[in-house]
Amino acid sequence: MADDSRTETSGAFGSYAAIGDSFTEGVGDPGPDGTFVGWADRFAVILDDLTPEHTFRYANLAVRGKLLDQIVADQVPRAKELAPDLVSFCAGGNDIIRPGSDPDDVAERFERAVADLTSSVGTVMVTTGFDTRDVPVLRHLRGKIATYTAHVRAIADRYDCPVLDLWSLKSVQDRRAWDLDRLHLSPEGHTRVALRAAQVLGIDVPGDADPDQPWPPQPPRGPLEVRRDDIHWARDYLVPWIGRRLRGESSGDHVEAKRPDLMPL
Repeated sequence: MADDSRTETSGAFGSYAAIGDSFTEGVGDPGPDGTFVGWADRFAVILDDLTPEHTFRYANLAVRGKLLDQIVADQVPRAKELAPDLVSFCAGGNDIIRPGSDPDDVAERFERAVADLTSSVGTVMVTTGFDTRDVPVLRHLRGKIATYTAHVRAIADRYDCPVLDLWSLKSVQDRRAWDLDRLHLSPEGHTRVALRAAQVLGIDVPGDADPDQPWPPQPPRGPLEVRRDDIHWARDYLVPWIGRRLRGESSGDHVEAKRPDLMPL
């Protein structure tokens, strides 16, 4: 398969809308005002730097916890209404991690949404899943995520969409790229994804801002430290997550999109 991790584009984008779930909302990357920043906001800053001052506009419609059908029902129509030059579309991850989900079925619904978007907006950049081989919580789902990722790449080929390929981004396989909840990226992880998004669209980034730049060496962790971290994680994150599932609740209940309109940064 050809490497499309760096796709040239015809010029700068004057407007950008991000749609998706917690990954695109920026969970794991808190800002000083209490709202999340995340890779899409960081990527928007890069795009803003390429356009004349005060002309770039950005919307982030993503809401944590949303399933694919919810994103398609709530966010896709809004993105079409805004009609930006660029849309990033990352969805389906929350579906895939649910027991009994079928990545083939999720991909069919994702493709229908891509077809709808590409007929109404400018460029649509789609996002693959991460390689979760070394992610403790998601390691057992690696096969399903890989299947869905293969579908996303095939859909991108059919609709001529740039691919933000997170599976090949090896730097986010380091535990420092992940938040304490082990489900969302850390600020540095979000930063590296933003830089990879820039590369995908043919935007040069400085050498010291390479998303694949190796992490600094770290001393090895002993088994007792690992076990202690696992116990704290289960108490602080796993048990509450299971509780929400049993109650039929979502972390995105009563949460609104943080940037529902195209606005200057």
